[in-house]
Amino acid sequence: MHNRRGYFWGDRFKSVIVENGETLINCLAYIDLNPIRAGLVDRPEDYRWNSLGYNIQTGNKGDFLSLDFGLKEFAVKTAEERLRYYRQFVYEKGCIDESKGAQIREDIVGKERKKGFEVSAVDRFRYRTRYFTDSGIIGSKSFVSRLYADFKDHFSSKHEKKP
Repeated sequence: MHNRRGYFWGDRFKSVIVENGETLINCLAYIDLNPIRAGLVDRPEDYRWNSLGYNIQTGNKGDFLSLDFGLKEFAVKTAEERLRYYRQFVYEKGCIDESKGAQIREDIVGKERKKGFEVSAVDRFRYRTRYFTDSGIIGSKSFVSRLYADFKDHFSSKHEKKP
């Protein structure tokens, strides 16, 4: 009827293995900015279903999601500092007009800059989210090839895919 199979959102979400570093932080920011581009919210953490909101709401309770972000310069910082730097990256990237939908308004980015991209306890309380996943690999050709070889028997698809 609606071209779905399995459980309600079964074919909608995927999980992907992503190489650390620039590839990872750009993928994370892209995902956290999707609700902005779609015009659903004004701030990334206002969207109920993204990782930035989860980190802000729970303080990453139980280390559920990685706060490393794959960047060496973040790895030496505390989790709070890494979150602040990541928020800054997302907000700065999200206010760039790429003519692909909405963007984070400059007045919102300005307010965050003034706060140093810190997240207050009140803000943490306001936000809720979840994450979803399904299967693939993103990164450099050598990264994809290596992981494909390591996990080849775990991938299934209708068509044989090679990196």
